[in-house]
Amino acid sequence: MQIRIGYELVYECPQPTPMILMLNIHFTRISDLVIADHIITTPPTPLTPYRDSFGNSFSRIVAPPGDIRISTDALVNDSGLPDGVDPFAPQHAVEDLPAETLVFLLGSRYCETDRLTETAWARFGQTPPGGRASRQSAISSMDISPSAISMPGRPGLLSKPSMNALACVATTPTSRSPSVAA
Repeated sequence: MQIRIGYELVYECPQPTPMILMLNIHFTRISDLVIADHIITTPPTPLTPYRDSFGNSFSRIVAPPGDIRISTDALVNDSGLPDGVDPFAPQHAVEDLPAETLVFLLGSRYCETDRLTETAWARFGQTPPGGRASRQSAISSMDISPSAISMPGRPGLLSKPSMNALACVATTPTSRSPSVAA
């Protein structure tokens, strides 16, 4: 099957603003692209690509003052089958993770992770860590419709990217223990 992938992001920058974009398909799937996922900026802005030690592709830009539109429209071949899952995979303690992976646990400055922490612990704090019938499974199967979840005083706030951040918060330890969660 072929899956159309793409996005359109619009930012308003009060001054030249450096950005790091992680918007391209992973290098292991490049051969599956039917139409490439080239990043297009309006107004045209130079992009400097680079790859991290995990093979993730990034682009650096300096967005000009005013509005900038960042988009792509691509097509990828895919089997349509879900990714393989090991239901018995353990959830590793943060203190046991390699140092180079810790950057992926940092909260996003584009999402109110400090406010989402309470929601995450309330929803997932009592679930066991790990694979099947676990926190991972509970997060993966939750209803992400805007009416299904919101933060106090902000109904319908959460979008799909915010839900991903919520999942990250739920699996990231804080000074609060899950046994204390309401």
